[in-house]
Amino acid sequence: MKDSDLRKHSSIVTDGVEQAPSRAMLRAAGFKDEDFAKPQVGIASTWSMVTPCNMHIDKLAQVVNRASDAAGGKGVIYNVITVSDGISMGTEGMKYSLVSREVIADSVETVSGCMGHDGIIGIGGCDKNMPGLVMGMARLNRPAIFIYGGTIQPGPGRTDVVSVFEAVGGHAAGKVSDIELKQIEDTAIPGPGSCGGMYTANTMASAIEALGMSLPNSSAQDAISEAKQNDCERAGAAIMNLIEKDIKPSDIMTRAAFENAIKVVIALGGSTNAVLHLLAMAHTIGVRLELDDFSRIGRQAPVLADLRPSGKYLMSELIAIGGIQPLMKRMLDAGSLDGSCMTVTGRILAENLAGVDDYPADQKIVRNLDNPIKPESHLVVLRGNLAPEGAVAKLTGKEGDRFSGRARVYDSEEESLKGILAGEVVKGDVVVIRFEGPRGAPGMREMLAPTSAIMGKGLGSDVALITDGRFSGGSHGFVVGHITPEAFSGGPLAIVRDGDPITINAADRTVNLDLDAAEIEARLAQWQRPAPRYTRGVLAKYAAVVTSASAGAVTDQPAESD
Repeated sequence: MKDSDLRKHSSIVTDGVEQAPSRAMLRAAGFKDEDFAKPQVGIASTWSMVTPCNMHIDKLAQVVNRASDAAGGKGVIYNVITVSDGISMGTEGMKYSLVSREVIADSVETVSGCMGHDGIIGIGGCDKNMPGLVMGMARLNRPAIFIYGGTIQPGPGRTDVVSVFEAVGGHAAGKVSDIELKQIEDTAIPGPGSCGGMYTANTMASAIEALGMSLPNSSAQDAISEAKQNDCERAGAAIMNLIEKDIKPSDIMTRAAFENAIKVVIALGGSTNAVLHLLAMAHTIGVRLELDDFSRIGRQAPVLADLRPSGKYLMSELIAIGGIQPLMKRMLDAGSLDGSCMTVTGRILAENLAGVDDYPADQKIVRNLDNPIKPESHLVVLRGNLAPEGAVAKLTGKEGDRFSGRARVYDSEEESLKGILAGEVVKGDVVVIRFEGPRGAPGMREMLAPTSAIMGKGLGSDVALITDGRFSGGSHGFVVGHITPEAFSGGPLAIVRDGDPITINAADRTVNLDLDAAEIEARLAQWQRPAPRYTRGVLAKYAAVVTSASAGAVTDQPAESD
């Protein structure tokens, strides 16, 4: 392949007499004469000291940069933002979390698009910057690789961030003392890396690896480890290979690849956020993926891994037995995965998995396909008169198949948490948290604080929770989120009143307000939309253009009309 073909984007910026000013500025940024003849690799780093998930990524970016240069490219590091769900959880600031996914995608598209990068490597370590990076790379559709920053080590007693949230509920119930709460707070998060269960970060890292957009095992490495350093070093040669072969995200992120990713997420018992992010990523690359696809695939896809939050084991313990590669090999051998899908190695999935060894015989984390934890998906799409456009539940089987109760209605997450901790929520209640959708919040906050408080209060088996918001990967219990249409858009959730009977039926896949249709129609006819919570700034802009959660809550197409 000719040099100009490898540099088809950067050559526009750097070649010719007329681009002398561009070269002059790049020289000041460290370019030498020979660098202008090399493909440029944009290295999108989400390094930040705002969260332990990303505090080490600057060092990983430097490794990637050196590896890209050694492989014949010219690495160019730039930063994109990140925010912390765990730190902002339960506060007004959490409204920026899902918004940050779109800002990150916009940033990658903007920087690498503007600067003419021929390839892109994105390094992410927290929930939203992973799909955000992939979406930005997909928009430009240039050779690209995602690198996961890696998972955190557990605290003493196998504690993690969810242990702290649940200790808050335990403290309110009088089960956890002031000293015990302080001890958990001080020790549960010991250093760099993403939250340690199969929460959203590890779920999305696994999904992206199964999708083919990261190198094998990138999702299953400790943040501070030789394996993670090697992952970054391998990326340099891998991105040059993709550039030389002109393998782009559109060649990798196919319909079959998304189905592979969904099946792996289900096998791992992953977060409901995977539904939202996979829908958004598919939209970005032009693959038609819908909520009902998760139901169709899920009926034949078992849950196999006993991982937190609903299970027992941590991500670090899965890493110790081999990560997700042996699981994928088992699934491939059973005919569950499409091995013909292209990946960022430049080889198809079946070739990547050919030499993978099985798990140790005595491990207890991942079950065989013929002995699943749950024979079909824990990610259940529900519909009914409360969610005519769909809702998403995470039901492992431990919660039961059905819950009927009386509504306890709150118009914000803060109100619900205050009510739960004050003892307003009692056995048999269906907690309703509304006006927390993409447009209404705006930003579709995660309800980890309320769900953790319910667990900590000892009500996990006795209370259900439904919301037009979403859930952290750390949430568990009888919970239903992503209810669409959301309350702010006039969805039926907006007209629920305290004491109304609600039934959630996982077997029938329904969530219903048990009132006659005439009463529901009368209430909807009388309902008036509240004033927007924000009228200026990024949250107002987001609310004006974001689509429904059932469409991935994306911002790069017009929002649906009311």
